[in-house]
Amino acid sequence: MKTLNIGILAHVDAGKTSLTERLLFEAGVISHLGSVDGGDTQTDSLALERRRGITIKSAVVAFTAGDRRVTIVDTPGHADFIAEVERALRVLDGAVLVVSAVEGVQAQTRVLMRTLTRLGIPVLIFVNKIDRMGANDVELLRAIREKLSPRAIALSTVTGIGTPGAVSAPRTLEDPAFAEELGEVLAEGDDAFLESFVDDEVRLSEADFHTELARQVSRGDVYPVLFGSAITGTGVADLVTAVRELFPATEGTGEGTLRATVFKIERGRAGEKIAYARLRSGSLTARQNISFYRRESGGNVVELSGRVSAVRVIGQETAAAVSGDIARIRGLRDVRIGDQLGTADALPTRGFFAPPSLETVVIPERPDQASALYTALERLAEADPFIGTRRHPDTGEISVRLYGEVQKEIVKSTLAEEFGVAVSFAETRTLFVERLVGHGDAVQEMDPDERLYFWATVGIHVEPAPPGSGGTFGLSVELGSLPLAFHKAIEETVAQTLQQGLYGWEVIDCAVTLTRTAYFSPVSAAGDFRKMTPLVLMEAVKQAGTRVYEPVNRFELEIPAHCFSAALLKLAELGAVPGEPEVGPSSCTVRGSIPASRVAEFEQALPGLAQGEGVFLSEFEEYRPYPGPPPSRSRTDANPLDRKEYLLRTLRRQ
Repeated sequence: MKTLNIGILAHVDAGKTSLTERLLFEAGVISHLGSVDGGDTQTDSLALERRRGITIKSAVVAFTAGDRRVTIVDTPGHADFIAEVERALRVLDGAVLVVSAVEGVQAQTRVLMRTLTRLGIPVLIFVNKIDRMGANDVELLRAIREKLSPRAIALSTVTGIGTPGAVSAPRTLEDPAFAEELGEVLAEGDDAFLESFVDDEVRLSEADFHTELARQVSRGDVYPVLFGSAITGTGVADLVTAVRELFPATEGTGEGTLRATVFKIERGRAGEKIAYARLRSGSLTARQNISFYRRESGGNVVELSGRVSAVRVIGQETAAAVSGDIARIRGLRDVRIGDQLGTADALPTRGFFAPPSLETVVIPERPDQASALYTALERLAEADPFIGTRRHPDTGEISVRLYGEVQKEIVKSTLAEEFGVAVSFAETRTLFVERLVGHGDAVQEMDPDERLYFWATVGIHVEPAPPGSGGTFGLSVELGSLPLAFHKAIEETVAQTLQQGLYGWEVIDCAVTLTRTAYFSPVSAAGDFRKMTPLVLMEAVKQAGTRVYEPVNRFELEIPAHCFSAALLKLAELGAVPGEPEVGPSSCTVRGSIPASRVAEFEQALPGLAQGEGVFLSEFEEYRPYPGPPPSRSRTDANPLDRKEYLLRTLRRQ
C-alpha cells in the first residue's frame, strides 16, 4: 500500500482540527465525532488545547483511503506557534490549506500559502464552513485567486451557501464551461497539453485531463479549490478523493540508506523520549544501532548515535518502518527535533521561518524552584528547540525565546500544570545579534606564573563569515596535534561562548579558526581547554570588534484607500521604510521593511487605522545595523571592556 503524508494548515479558527476529526470519522477510524468546543477531538490532546480550543502541538493520525494510507499532521494555526508548522512542512507530500468561507483569506493564510508555494509543496485548498451564515463562494474564490494564487481552480460548486443545508457537489467535464476552464488552466502550465487542447483533431479524454491535473498539482503549479463543511460532512468525500488521486504517494520499499527527519518529540509515561520521524529512504527496526546528525547554530554538523528500542508506524501495527512511513521511535535518548537519522546527506542548512525575535526573562514565584524551572524549560525545549532556554552565568536569570504573547501564556500554563512551577515574566524584549566588524587574533600559552593557569595553549583567529552562513569552525593546526577529546572540547566551547558577545547578544556569521594548540601530558585535561578557550576567543572577538544588529521584517500592507495616509504615518512613526504604493480602485498595497520590535505595535494599531479592513503580512527579512547606541542584554554586559574580566571571575568561581 502506498503512503501519503499530508498536513492540515490554516489560520486559527478556520476549522482544520474539525476537518481532521471529520476525515477520521468518515474513514471509520473513530466512531464518535468530537468537537473543538467540546474539547474531545483526537488531535487536540493537551489539556491546554482542549481548554483554549486551539492547536498548540502538531498531532499525527492516520486513515486509509482506497489504496493509500494517509497520515495527517494537524498543525497549529496561531502565528505564535509557527515553529510547529515549520517542522511539519519538512515531512509532507502535500498540504490541505483550510480557508473559512466566512472569514475568508486571512494574513496567516497568505503567509502559509507563500511558504508552501516557495517550497513547491502540492496544495489543495478546502473552503470550510459553507453552512455558516455569511459564507460566500464567488467572492471568496476571487479573493483566493487574487491573494493566494491566480492558478486556483474550483473543482466543486455549492448550493444553498450560507445555510445549514448547504451542499457541495463536484464539477465534471461533462459541463462544457468547466472543461474549457480546466483546459485553459492546464494549458498555461504545459506546452504539450496546450498543443493537444487547441488542436481540433485531438480529442482529449477525461483521463488526459485528470493525468495532467495530477501532474501539475504535484509540481505545485495548480491549486484545486474544494468547498465543504467539516461539521456537516458535505464536500469531505470529494476532498479525500482529491487527496488520494492528486497528491504524489510513496511506495515504501526499504531500499537504500536510512534517511529520516525527526519533527516531533514527546515523553512517554515513564519520562522516556519518543521521536516522530518521517523516513525518506531505507528502513528502521527495533534493536537497530543508528547514527543521527544535527546541524548546530554555528553551522557545524554533529554526529551522535543510539540504539532503537521500539518502532511503531503510525496507522499500522508493524514494527518495521520503510520509506514514506511516519514512525514513533523509542530508545534514542539524545535525539532532538530537526535531527536526521542515518545520514548527514541533505541535512537542511536553515529553517523555512525565522527563529523567534523576542525574549523574556522567566522568574519563579518561589526562588527555591529556580533549578526546577530550568529543568522544566529544558524539557519544553526538547519539543520546541526555538524556545532556546538560556541561564545567565553571572546573575542566574533564565530567559526563553518567543514568537509572541500567546506563546508566553502557554509556557506559563504548561509550567504550572505539568511541572508545578508558578512563574511570572519580565517585559518582552527584542533579540538582537552581534556581527564582527574586523579580524582578531589571540593566543594564550601555558604559563604557571599567570594568575589564572590552565594546562592548555590555545590560539584563535576570528573574522566575519558571509551573512546567513551562521558561522564556521576550522583548523589551521594538525588534527593530531591534540587528543580528539580536546579538539571536541574547544569546538563545543566556541559555540557556547559565541552565544554571548561583547554586548551580551549572540555572535552570528563568525568564522573561527583554531591557529595554535599545545598540551602537557599527562596533566592536561579537556576541562583545561574548556576554560581557556572562552578567554582566548573573547580576546580575539574584542580585537575584531562587534556591532549590534536588529531583526528587520519585510511587510506587505493592503488597506482601504481612504485609510492609507493614516497607516503610512504610523509606519513612519515606527521606523518602517515603505516602498512605492500600488493604488487600486478601492485599496492600496504597500511593501517595505519594519523593525521586528515594532511589528506587534503596528498590528495592534491596524484595526483602528483600517476600520477592520486592513491586511498586514510580515516575515523576517534580515539583520540590519542598530541605529544609535548599541543595546546590551543586561547590566553585566554593558561595557565590552569588562567582558574578559567577567569571564575570569566566572572561571574562578568554578
